[in-house]
Amino acid sequence: MGYGLQVVVDSSNPHALAKWWAQTLGWQVEPSNESFIREMVAAGHAREEDTTVFEGVLVWRAGAGISDPESPGSPRVLFQSVPEPKTVKNRLHLDIRVGDERETVVTQLQARGAPVLHRGHQGPSVWITMTDPEGNEFCVS
Repeated sequence: MGYGLQVVVDSSNPHALAKWWAQTLGWQVEPSNESFIREMVAAGHAREEDTTVFEGVLVWRAGAGISDPESPGSPRVLFQSVPEPKTVKNRLHLDIRVGDERETVVTQLQARGAPVLHRGHQGPSVWITMTDPEGNEFCVS
């Protein structure tokens, strides 16, 4: 039996980046359970400092997950808070496969602040390398 997979992205602002990627992929940010968070703090299992408020909702400071609501069990992406900024090229990146909509999607992403770094092709494969708001590389193919 194989294992499940979760992709984890280090981030300086995980909740904002999760929101950006959820919109980009047509996925959803996993909802916060504010009452559970409050219970964990009240019971001493977590501290107030472990929480923050994002867009009026109490959330765990450490991160935010996104998933495809139409594909239960598909890989999830977790955006995890880290103290250091990104300094070098990613060794792993995401590919958004959109087919013939590639240029339209790239234009939409540029309007949301994602710059184009490179346009490439090899045989029938065509891709456009961009970066998200925190500088993480990804491709639109």
